[in-house]
Amino acid sequence: MTELRPRRSVLYMPGANERALEKAKTLPADALVLDLEDAVAPDAKEAARERVCAAVGTYGSREVTIRVNGLDTEWHDADLRAAAAAGPAAVVVPKVNSAAEVHNIERALELSGAPEHTKIWAMVETPVAMLHAEEIATASDRLTVLVMGTNDLAKELHAEFVPGRAPLLGGLSLCLLAARAAGKVILDGVYNDVKDDAGFAAECLQGRQFGFDGKTLIHPSQVEPSNRIFAPSAAEITHARRVIAAFTEAEAEGRGVAIVDGRMIENLHVDNARRVLALAAAVGTA
Repeated sequence: MTELRPRRSVLYMPGANERALEKAKTLPADALVLDLEDAVAPDAKEAARERVCAAVGTYGSREVTIRVNGLDTEWHDADLRAAAAAGPAAVVVPKVNSAAEVHNIERALELSGAPEHTKIWAMVETPVAMLHAEEIATASDRLTVLVMGTNDLAKELHAEFVPGRAPLLGGLSLCLLAARAAGKVILDGVYNDVKDDAGFAAECLQGRQFGFDGKTLIHPSQVEPSNRIFAPSAAEITHARRVIAAFTEAEAEGRGVAIVDGRMIENLHVDNARRVLALAAAVGTA
């Protein structure tokens, strides 16, 4: 299995706040989204763009992305040109609703001279995007990550924010199916109450159980629990090693299955075990 890049915690940082951008250098988030959209007032957009693009290369080996303003805004084109020149790990684009929009983003990056390593992260946050998730996910090899925009989705659905997110589960499932069918990474949406530690942990656990690769975050206090919950536990790592060892022994004896803790182990369980160990190695807990 190829080495996994962990994205357990993906933290939005306001592009207009120089202190926040500096503080991000000390935070253990797997990835950063330097934000030019929601976190920046209209009269601060240009200054924030310059500040964010200058900051991209100052975070060492951290995965750093830039969230540009939406395709229908007056700042989008300039944001893409500046981001292409800065060369972040990815450009995060809000409210992507179709394959055609992905193609337009890709073309704009290419025309602006974006390096090959600058990928597209598409935010899916509308009913239209839920219904077109597969075509969005498969539109381009340059698109590597889907990002759930659950706040905007709830708004457009006229849905309430409730524990367990029942009103959003249909959309979450459609996007997860699309991401896995296309072989792309998918990130869960944000949790709004930064003082509700128990609620945040419960939603992280739900996201992990669903199959998300990690969670987008709005506050530094959310980084540690997100990292912990989306990482394999010590028990899971031990079990994964036992599964691989038992199956390897069974194969050596000419058997196609093995038994671990009374349960039958097949190739699919071995694949899962290898993924657990790959993620553990990537986050330094193997």
